[in-house]
Amino acid sequence: MTPTLRVMLLIDADNVSADVIEQAVQRTMDEYGAVHVRRAYCNAEMAVNRQALFKQLSVRPMVNLSAGKNSTDIALAVDAIDLVIAERPDVVVLVSSDSDFAPLVSRLREKGCRVCGIGQQGKTGDETVGIYDTFIDLAHHSVKPAARTAAAKKVAAKVPAAKTTRAKSAAAPAKKAATKTAARKTTRAAAPPPQPTPTQQPVSEAAEFILEAAPALRSGKDVPLNDVAKALRTAGLLSKSGSSLKLFDKLTAEFAVMQHPDRIRWTGASAS
Repeated sequence: MTPTLRVMLLIDADNVSADVIEQAVQRTMDEYGAVHVRRAYCNAEMAVNRQALFKQLSVRPMVNLSAGKNSTDIALAVDAIDLVIAERPDVVVLVSSDSDFAPLVSRLREKGCRVCGIGQQGKTGDETVGIYDTFIDLAHHSVKPAARTAAAKKVAAKVPAAKTTRAKSAAAPAKKAATKTAARKTTRAAAPPPQPTPTQQPVSEAAEFILEAAPALRSGKDVPLNDVAKALRTAGLLSKSGSSLKLFDKLTAEFAVMQHPDRIRWTGASAS
């Protein structure tokens, strides 16, 4: 009888969605039959929001109270080395799409472990996949349509205050032009304003913020989804643990996501 491998599952819960965590635990159980260590590393807010999930999956939450950049990743890495020395696992499964774990993967391999990675589709770059012995990309399940409006509002709420100032500046010339028009008005009825052609489609506020952050989308051509996700995180429109797929699933009227390879297109380009 083949002896059961000792398996350690470490989850970067700030980096992947809840349903990907659930899939990762199930895939690991299916592959190895048992998981001896199950830990999820996250901030306090995430631990509270996902406490029911962690309890259901028998995953121990490791709460990181530090607020520094990559502090959760560092906590996971330090703990991983201690656990490998103490528990001597045969396999370590890291659930994260973050390429920053490359040094940790190399060190764990030197300790005699087989290191497998599980990431979230749309967030994982080629450089991340290559550092593991094996890697599985799991698709994030779409959310229910009822959540679409709320998600669009959430994106809009992230716009910097500078955008409000710019909007006020743009309103001043418009007001001035309206005053001049009134002064030149004669008794003859003014011609009605031109109506937009049927092909013109208004760009939503959320879409406009995305296009400003990732201007390559304005061409209407396919753009790598990873590049767009990085641009949105840089602009503050997408958190480190946020899913670009989940975001664009709320904006299907204006953006089309293609898979294999993962790319995205702004469908509003044809109407502009």
